[in-house]
Amino acid sequence: MNTHPVEAAPSSDIFSSTFLIGNVGAPFVIGLAVGYFTKKMLRTALFLGGTVIVLLFVAEYYDIIDITDERLQHAATAATEAAKSSGGFLVDRLTSITSKGVSGVGGFFVGFKLG
Repeated sequence: MNTHPVEAAPSSDIFSSTFLIGNVGAPFVIGLAVGYFTKKMLRTALFLGGTVIVLLFVAEYYDIIDITDERLQHAATAATEAAKSSGGFLVDRLTSITSKGVSGVGGFFVGFKLG
């Protein structure tokens, strides 16, 4: 049996495993998961959006509906703005996980790249 007491790392020791896992590792993994999920959902949304646009073009071809270019561009602009605001929301939320927010946002961008 080990009779030597284990000393806790001081809170100012930034290279201790306790500090690194709590302040760098966990937020990075959270950001990684959120970034990966975001990329997959963006791809799914783009696929579904493209499907809707193709169906609208087909319906226009068969004179079922009438689509103007201005309305189509307005819808695309609105969708782009919604994607930008939701992406900004996620990054802002990840920066609040740790005091500096760097590891969470870094994990987000790595996860987005991997997704």
